[in-house]
Amino acid sequence: MAFDFISKSLKERADANLLRQRYCVVSNKDNIIEVNGNHYLNFATNDYLGLSQHPQVLQGYVEGLAVYGSGSGASSVVTGYTAEHKALEDELCEVLNKPAAMIFSSGFAANQAVCHGLFTTHSASSENEKTSGSIVSDKLMHASFIQGAIDSPVKLLRYKHNDFSHAESQLLKANKQSDNILLATEGVFSMDGDEGGVAQLCELAQTHSQNKPWVMIDEAHAIGVIGESGFGSLDTSAVNSEQVDIVMGTFGKALGTSGAFIAGSHEFIEYMVNMSKHYVYSTSVGSAQMRATRVSLALIAEGVEREKLHNNIEYFLSKARMYSIPLLPSVSPIQPIIIGEPALAVTCSEALAELGLWVPAIRTPTVPANTDRLRVIINALHTQKDIDALIDGLVLVLSKHEQLG
Repeated sequence: MAFDFISKSLKERADANLLRQRYCVVSNKDNIIEVNGNHYLNFATNDYLGLSQHPQVLQGYVEGLAVYGSGSGASSVVTGYTAEHKALEDELCEVLNKPAAMIFSSGFAANQAVCHGLFTTHSASSENEKTSGSIVSDKLMHASFIQGAIDSPVKLLRYKHNDFSHAESQLLKANKQSDNILLATEGVFSMDGDEGGVAQLCELAQTHSQNKPWVMIDEAHAIGVIGESGFGSLDTSAVNSEQVDIVMGTFGKALGTSGAFIAGSHEFIEYMVNMSKHYVYSTSVGSAQMRATRVSLALIAEGVEREKLHNNIEYFLSKARMYSIPLLPSVSPIQPIIIGEPALAVTCSEALAELGLWVPAIRTPTVPANTDRLRVIINALHTQKDIDALIDGLVLVLSKHEQLG
């Protein structure tokens, strides 16, 4: 029978307690979500600063809708590129200290576009010609980047997470194979919540001055969270923005809207505008969304929500230490609790839900085998009472299943 592997694959996933399912959220307001008629404190959203519900951001949508309507209606290379897109790109360049930027519909598309675009040459006679090259990346890079690297026509060399000695050895291997090397990490890792050692990676790239690799930073979970003004890894005294060739970031997390961008040199962005199929053949993100995202950028610069976020993280960490809750070393909003077994991770998540706490179980293959976990996310809208309720729930559930430190 055609495609009979489908039912077999689903059964295998279910038997291994790895079957994913969707939950329909009926309402979402002030960190309370409604699912299946029940209400929960939400400790799962990547809306780190709560900007998706900020009145000024919502007003930005209204103003954009009034001028441009609800959708772009075309690709960015037809009529889908408006003054709002250009203004947002200019503002991103200013805060990131990069010459040029371009906007994609999603972070997945942006990462795929980079991996495809850098290792596919184009000529008048042929639209796709493979080029030699290597991609060297942290082992825990997001699936969107890893899949893009796997699908590209060049070799992918992964180094152990934040192990820069291993990164150097992988870079030496890549140097023997090609002149075109992309060296990549994340500003904040989405599942572990730790930072990616961007400064160390930039220093490593500089040691290969005769064949310097391009450095790319995925800032999806860093922008709005880290940096002196909240604009990610490049917004720190430890990193020189000129050492980073490509910055990728998303709008659907701390910025509270949707979409993504890449930033780099004028020549690189012009090349991608002309050659990236992910950009050329996709309908542009709506202008109202771009207007709202510009408002979010301005709010990040003001820093009010970011201060609330970091106060909440500090409060959560202090309470977690008090009760020996076994957290990974993270000072970001992402606070994982390793359970180590998928069925038990689901059981703990369901037990927390019974207490009115929405804390998802993250299982392999999203995370490495035997590191199945609860992924707690703290945001700026949480109150101390919310966090106290979370701590009480975690202590009750983890102690019942002998998971406390």
